[in-house]
Amino acid sequence: MKSILMTTLRNKDSSLEEFRSAAMRLGSTLAHNTLSEFTKKEISVITPLGETTGYCFDEPVMLMPILRAGLVLLPPFLTIFPHARVGIIGLKRNETTAIADMYYENLPELTPDENVIILDPMLATGGSALKALHLLEEKGVNPSKIKMVCMIASTEGLKTVKSQFPQLDLIVAQEDLELTKEKFIYPGLGDFGDRFFGTEYTY
Repeated sequence: MKSILMTTLRNKDSSLEEFRSAAMRLGSTLAHNTLSEFTKKEISVITPLGETTGYCFDEPVMLMPILRAGLVLLPPFLTIFPHARVGIIGLKRNETTAIADMYYENLPELTPDENVIILDPMLATGGSALKALHLLEEKGVNPSKIKMVCMIASTEGLKTVKSQFPQLDLIVAQEDLELTKEKFIYPGLGDFGDRFFGTEYTY
């Protein structure tokens, strides 16, 4: 199923409706995969007929979508983590330098034991990811408690991020090997935000 959804996302001829549907369905898959990365607590459950063993996950979680594309992953992740708090940061890539500039930050008070899940569909150079990770580190979050979820990540971006945050748990649906000279993931899917929100894009 993941490969079919990724094919729809990559296809330049996919309609807005097709692209959105595939993005939301892949987001749901990634949310389930992320939950499986956490340790669950064993509990006793009383059924209508008796008692059995069950499992729950009740650790504190903050979801941190990176504007604007990261907002797409928020609804499926809130379905799986309904108790999670949400903190938002806005990063915009400077098209000349390919470096991300932060223009917005609204995070709740964080603790070292807080599980943070960064949501960003595309990881190209790793610049935005590092900006977000350093911010969380400054806020006192333990890097080993951070996960980052992406639909597509470049090999270069993954190496860049892991070189500075080796303990980071990266959950990625697809790894692409190259970046273009403009620092777009290749073959990639284009600009995720523009394609999902229906704004104009050129390459």
